[in-house]
Amino acid sequence: MAGIYIHIPFCRKACHYCDFHFSTSLKTKENVLEGIRIEALQRRKELATSTIQTIYFGGGTPSILESEELGEILRVIHENYSVSSDAEITLEANPEDISSIKVKEWKELGINRLSIGIQSFDEEILSWMNRSHNADQALSAVKLAKESGIENVSIDLIYGVPHRNSEDWKNEILTAITLNTDHISAYCLTIEPDTVFGKKASKGEILSSPNSASSLEFLELVTVLSEHNIELYEVSNFSKLGCESKHNSNYWNGAEYIGLGPGAHSYGPGRRSWNISNNVLYAKGVQNNTPVSESETLSTIDEYNEYIMTNLRRVSGLNLEVLRQKFNVDLVDVFSETINQYQSSGNLVVLPNIVKLSIKGFLLADRIASDLFLTHD
Repeated sequence: MAGIYIHIPFCRKACHYCDFHFSTSLKTKENVLEGIRIEALQRRKELATSTIQTIYFGGGTPSILESEELGEILRVIHENYSVSSDAEITLEANPEDISSIKVKEWKELGINRLSIGIQSFDEEILSWMNRSHNADQALSAVKLAKESGIENVSIDLIYGVPHRNSEDWKNEILTAITLNTDHISAYCLTIEPDTVFGKKASKGEILSSPNSASSLEFLELVTVLSEHNIELYEVSNFSKLGCESKHNSNYWNGAEYIGLGPGAHSYGPGRRSWNISNNVLYAKGVQNNTPVSESETLSTIDEYNEYIMTNLRRVSGLNLEVLRQKFNVDLVDVFSETINQYQSSGNLVVLPNIVKLSIKGFLLADRIASDLFLTHD
């Protein structure tokens, strides 16, 4: 099982919280898209013996592209890789790009999953974040996608928004449920330095939501969604049964994938690489067949730490037998004091062959994971 990620680094506007690689200028679009098609050809040997189970258009805003442009990328992939007939093909889309015509075209391309960047159904919050869509567009986009027969519709929401009260947050959750959403990705608002919010924060013009408020919003999200059979399966992801993201699950399962486009990351056994985050240099480099990526070799300790980080964030938790067989580590023995401490505080659950986070433990997921890391001597 393997996957392909395609990074489309273009957006109509710069959201005030976003620190992903993107550009609001489309001047380099043609060259970047040509570069992605060429890179797909250049790297086909990397997955020559693998079946592609997932294709994911991320960004940026992939829905900003014309359907013909998306189709050309998919054509190159289908002609040069072994793509499963039931592959999950996801397109990240913004509400303002979703129309009945567009959805029809996307379906004809084989796209069977939409990840819609809602972030909020609140008009004031959307404006504050500098999103391109309004509340009405958010609602109609999800309804249209569902009515058009897309098999799996996911939406993004952001919690931890300063000054939003608990009742308003609960209304946001209930709105998502009312729309019959299949999957929800929910992220805590993080103030990153090189963003509009980050610059405002450095001047004291914006304050982050207190950790206690963000924690309560996460717990409310888990509770309310579970009451409607939308279950937490990874710290930032919830879904109805059978609607989990196969692409993201591949990441957490350690499956091999390649990333195409500027800023895209790739992973394979014992190695990780990432493309340069510069549209012009990426396009020129790929077209001239010169290196556009950096890479690192992963040691056994690196692979172990990666397993701890990705799997502890999942509801299924850490498989102790996998740790013994694959990494020769008896987790409960090596980290007995740490595990006992987190178990006593109610943050870890220890079962015969599983160590996993409790619901409140998910609030400390990264900290607990780092406390279970091995260090290089």
